[in-house]
Amino acid sequence: MRSPDAFDDFYAGSRDRLLLETYALTGDVPAARAAVRDAFAVAWQHWRKVGRLEDRESWVRPLAHGRAQRRHTARPWHREKGLDDEVRATLEALSGLSTVERKALVLTSLSPLPLDEIARTIGVPRREAERALQSGTSQFSIAREVPSTHVRRLLEDLRAPLASERWPRASIVRRQGTARRRTHTVVGSGVAVAALLVSGTVVASGGAEPSTLEREPTTSGVTTSAVEEADEVLALDESTLLTDDQLGRYDRRLSWTERSTNANLGGDGLVVPCQLERFADPAGVGALVRNFDGSERVARTTRNNRGGNRTQERRVEQVRSTVTEFVELSADEDRAAAAYTTALRWYTECQDPRTQLLATHRVARVGDDAVVLSLRSWAKQPGGISVALARTGQALVTTVVRSQGPAPDARTAATGLAASVNALCGSPGAATCAGPPRAVRVSPYPVGRPAGMLAAVDLPPVTNARGPWVGTDPERARTNFASTRCDNTTFDAKGLEHNLTRTFLFPANTQVDTFGLTQTVATMPEKRARQFVEEVRDRIRRCGQANLGTTVQPMVQRSRGQQDITVWDLDIEISDSRSVEFLMAIMRDGKAVSQLGFTPDQGMTMTQADFTAVADRALDRLSDLPSAR
Repeated sequence: MRSPDAFDDFYAGSRDRLLLETYALTGDVPAARAAVRDAFAVAWQHWRKVGRLEDRESWVRPLAHGRAQRRHTARPWHREKGLDDEVRATLEALSGLSTVERKALVLTSLSPLPLDEIARTIGVPRREAERALQSGTSQFSIAREVPSTHVRRLLEDLRAPLASERWPRASIVRRQGTARRRTHTVVGSGVAVAALLVSGTVVASGGAEPSTLEREPTTSGVTTSAVEEADEVLALDESTLLTDDQLGRYDRRLSWTERSTNANLGGDGLVVPCQLERFADPAGVGALVRNFDGSERVARTTRNNRGGNRTQERRVEQVRSTVTEFVELSADEDRAAAAYTTALRWYTECQDPRTQLLATHRVARVGDDAVVLSLRSWAKQPGGISVALARTGQALVTTVVRSQGPAPDARTAATGLAASVNALCGSPGAATCAGPPRAVRVSPYPVGRPAGMLAAVDLPPVTNARGPWVGTDPERARTNFASTRCDNTTFDAKGLEHNLTRTFLFPANTQVDTFGLTQTVATMPEKRARQFVEEVRDRIRRCGQANLGTTVQPMVQRSRGQQDITVWDLDIEISDSRSVEFLMAIMRDGKAVSQLGFTPDQGMTMTQADFTAVADRALDRLSDLPSAR
């Protein structure tokens, strides 16, 4: 009889003890937690048998220990972060023991098992278990510089790093066990057929091989990875998400509090900036979203006019930053890779009004793929946005930080992303863990059709502008509105490819006539492209020298490898009483050339630094023109 109540009581009464044992054996919290959770799911799968046992815990224990050690792959003891010095010293002392010594010491100190049962659990004779226990106790006592009578207390103190661990509800574990039983029914049928096809017979071994902490029996003709894949129950666990105390890396001045955790099934499902759909993988098998607020205490003054204009000051909590962790789980790695591409497109082509992509960093040593994108919003509530995205196996991990000031730098964002990936490490569906992240700035990912031109997401704030930037569709460059009266550059000559132009405006500002930012591009043979840029530079220089009413201020001139860029601020007199300012840039990447022109109007303008950054972005994108490759 499968009694949920009996299982739930067993789960609640044994999980913390098994977690402590497993953590002491591995020094790896995520691996230990996931292994214990999965061991209980297997117990529910076999509850008709397990539920009748007098000592159910002894049935679950070797499963938890074995799975934890298999999951413990990339988290060396001495690299555990944020540990108390005493806990770290205990883990290091344990890591200096042999495998058998460590198991004997941990099980004797932390489990209720007698020595005979410990020997059977380890898979060695009682006499060898006794020797291992004596040797392990002696070495551990020397390493920790304590008498042997203090060993148990030190191992019990390993509970401290586990105090904040959250367990999934028993009903969730039972659902995992039920799903696992169904999976094994299918896999078992396939294994039987494969075995018959390979060998033609099924031979009984004559006895059960003892389960040890080093290995588990495998079926002849079936790879271990296939068995492991069947063992893993695809489900997300709230305990694998970030916790409050891990958020300090984003801003240590703030007090971080978890606001909510859910499966993102309510409302419209759009929980982070730039997100276009509820899920990047609509056919995914699970998702979790956790939100945090980062606040600080600030002084707020109120005036009491009734009491003779007296003022009262009080301190209140004010939210300065928020963090959203969004984890999706796909049915297989191909679907997860497609979800990663979809989510990456959301952020690199961000459709949110007045949101600008500032920088792109590729991240190494975090999951299978990882990137950090830095954005800023200049809407009603301006601020910085950091989007860190990673895929590990079948899991897609996104951490989004929104700040009233600048977003966290790429290195900080990558470190937070690594923490999210490592929290999942060892869970079903997760694959590559995270080491120390390395963030390298790269060119932005291609956007638009055709790629190679600026997009609205590249453009900065403009003073006195209403609404968002809106770009016209690229069209053949018969007229080049990016040029000035000084250079009169055309992009409509023979032999040019992809000669296109587009203009960005603020349509909400209906009273503005001349304002706009125009980009014109083309490709041509590289020698001709180099001459093209030099001719424009020469015309601008001569225009400033020949016309007393024209002021030419070079802001940037740079040549590096196959790239050239020059940026000017021009003030051109068009009548005795009026002059017009232009910001203009010419650039080349190999055989691709672009001219960028900006005309302020009626107080609507951008800073020189912002225009220079847009020109650099235009240069970054040029190599994506189809005919430039």
